[in-house]
Amino acid sequence: MDSSVHLDNTVMQFGDFTAIQKTDLKIESGEFFSFLGPSGCGKTTILNMISGFLDPTEGDVKIGGQSMRGVPANKRPTSMIFQNLALFPLMTVAENIEFGLEVRGVSKSERKKASDRLLELVALEDSGAKKISELSGGQKQRIAIARALAVEPQVLLLDEPLSALDLKLRQHMRLELKEIQRKTGITFIYITHDQGEALTMSDRVAVMSAGKIQQVADPITLYRDPKTAFVASFVGENNGIRGKVIDSNPDFVVLDCGPLGKLAGRAQGNLAIGSDATLFVRPEHFRLQAEDGMHTLKASINEVNFEGAYLTLNASTPADQALSIQLATHQYSESLKKGTPVSLSYSEQDAIVIAGEDHV
Repeated sequence: MDSSVHLDNTVMQFGDFTAIQKTDLKIESGEFFSFLGPSGCGKTTILNMISGFLDPTEGDVKIGGQSMRGVPANKRPTSMIFQNLALFPLMTVAENIEFGLEVRGVSKSERKKASDRLLELVALEDSGAKKISELSGGQKQRIAIARALAVEPQVLLLDEPLSALDLKLRQHMRLELKEIQRKTGITFIYITHDQGEALTMSDRVAVMSAGKIQQVADPITLYRDPKTAFVASFVGENNGIRGKVIDSNPDFVVLDCGPLGKLAGRAQGNLAIGSDATLFVRPEHFRLQAEDGMHTLKASINEVNFEGAYLTLNASTPADQALSIQLATHQYSESLKKGTPVSLSYSEQDAIVIAGEDHV
């Protein structure tokens, strides 16, 4: 069955405000696809257009190749899990799961079969008779998923369903969601502002800003090869150093970074001599000593933060350029303290240069 979703040149306007700029995007059948971006970027608006709560001002939404224009939410082959889950507190777990089937007139015996099957899928086989109030936060998440899957949607829409959970439970539920998606083969469309969620679970991610999709790619490509300064800054930690292009070839670009000297990195697109650009170096790509064949920056440590498996050093150059460096915990020494001078090195293979100065 074709469960692809196509945003076919869709635009969404509210009066004079354009919430979603013209977007042409196809989400493949059986894909775990995420929309990632800050609050107000248009993620929820896109989800509402797919679900049928909003009709686009221009263009169309197609599910399984069929136009959804004018098709109400309750007639679309979709199901949604809301941020607050919206479970019914006075019903048992099984009654919650069976609710959508009951509305559709499915017999009691068939409803029971469906709820038993779905409880097994979400590893809560013995919880059907429990009240919702007896469940933990993670169990409630799983019941919300089971209820959404009960009506056998082609597409499952997830509106930041993990945002209310604590860190450990969120991390666990990421794995649970991905495993459920793999078992069912249903197209999952997930929206989040949490890059960890998007990168961990998704086959592909669309990074959004101000109603526009900046880049669509698999998580590793987004992290290693961002196409815009916004994506470079928003997806993972990054150090942005501004400069002017003084030398350029198809592979590498050299920037004049003023007091920081000449620095180089991989070229992202065509960069003209004399144009403004930003060089991005991930914190984990800095080394704490000058090394041959690498570019070097002089800096001074301002703060050392212990974060379990790694250390984050906040540093600044003599030109007041703020830098973040990430080290494995075993690299810690007592010499790493406020005021310590360091020579930070990086390989130009590990840096990327993107046109313009604007970033998060």
